Amino acid sequence: MSETLEQAAAAMNEKLAGSEFSASAKFEIEGMGAIFLDSNGARVSDDEADVTMSADAETFQGILTGEMNPTSAFMSGKLTIDGDRGTAMQLASALA
Repeated sequence: MSETLEQAAAAMNEKLAGSEFSASAKFEIEGMGAIFLDSNGARVSDDEADVTMSADAETFQGILTGEMNPTSAFMSGKLTIDGDRGTAMQLASALA
């Protein structure tokens, strides 16, 4: 497991603390692996999810730090979404 993914999962857990995200989502980061999120928090895993979002490491980092808006990333083609887009929107709100 990549230390970078572990750090990203920890950062996502901090952002999700206190949120009511009850679905499941997965971020696939090109060339690195995946982070799975559900009501138990974020962890490095490639489990099946309600929605899978794929991006390169730079885009993912921008979304995680708040420097890039997930909707803008999607509209510009930097982020792809496969599955329930409503879940993706719920996650974007929880991470904001």
